[in-house]
Amino acid sequence: MSKRDDALEILKSLGFPKQQQNERSCLTLLALAGLSEKDPWSKVQRPLLRIWDIMGWMKDKFRKKYAANSRETIRRQTIHQFEQARLIDRNPDNPKRPTNSGDTVYQITEDAAAVLKRFGRSDFAEKCEEFIKRHGSLSVAYERARNLVKVPVTLPDGSKVELSPGLHNELQRLIVEEFAPRFAQGSVVVYLGDTAEKRLLVSTKILGQLNIPERNHDKLPDVVLYDAIRNWLFLVEAVTTHGPVSAKRHAELEAMLRNCPAERVYVTAFMDFTAFKKYASDIVWESEVWVGEFPDHMIHFNGDRFLGPYPPRATVDD
Repeated sequence: MSKRDDALEILKSLGFPKQQQNERSCLTLLALAGLSEKDPWSKVQRPLLRIWDIMGWMKDKFRKKYAANSRETIRRQTIHQFEQARLIDRNPDNPKRPTNSGDTVYQITEDAAAVLKRFGRSDFAEKCEEFIKRHGSLSVAYERARNLVKVPVTLPDGSKVELSPGLHNELQRLIVEEFAPRFAQGSVVVYLGDTAEKRLLVSTKILGQLNIPERNHDKLPDVVLYDAIRNWLFLVEAVTTHGPVSAKRHAELEAMLRNCPAERVYVTAFMDFTAFKKYASDIVWESEVWVGEFPDHMIHFNGDRFLGPYPPRATVDD
């Protein structure tokens, strides 16, 4: 049999569903095991590989070239399931690495490597059964380890949620815990995204009352707050790697919210002033900027609405 056939037999033996019993998953497994066509399974390795590295291995060792846009398919329809089954670990070298980092790597677990090395031996089936029996406890242990580095967020009502680790979600925490009490007092969080889970918190009831249908929830900014007293909807974009509330983004959101009765307050949030300066020229007028580094202040891109003198500052006599 070819190495592809071997890999398919292994995936079946480990109980993977039909959706992962395909050439893409077989080649991914071979890449993660560091094996080419002529290498024996006893020589399984455990390299740390990005998805780009996996695709490169497929091309170089098995002459299978996937288009660049196949990267997301490999991640969502193979890597994700490998991780769930405890076949591989994500970022074992640095669990705090952000989920959406371009440096994200994957590695076959020690237990899985031990099973793969027995392929073709008389005890292979027994090793597979043992691995599957241990799967539940391993999953719980791995999830517990990942939870230790999650970003806890306290909502305005005192309840708590946890975001996956990363700079972007840390900025979202600051928006909820630092921006909201200062500039959106009395508001409730009606939408909170997550770099890993997309939708972490969604108040379907309130969004429905505001005529924002569920099909549009994924198009909302990272954090959405609603102040029922003033009937203001705060649409806050957290900027770390993606852009701010630009003129294009503003127009798209206005079109989506055309039936929303609440008045909109557009806010672009940055972690620090350096990040703000990088995107300053792209920010739409008639919006707000908040910088986590200086939580008590806002930058108004509004012109004449806030033009006027300030009271004199207190001075210290010499």
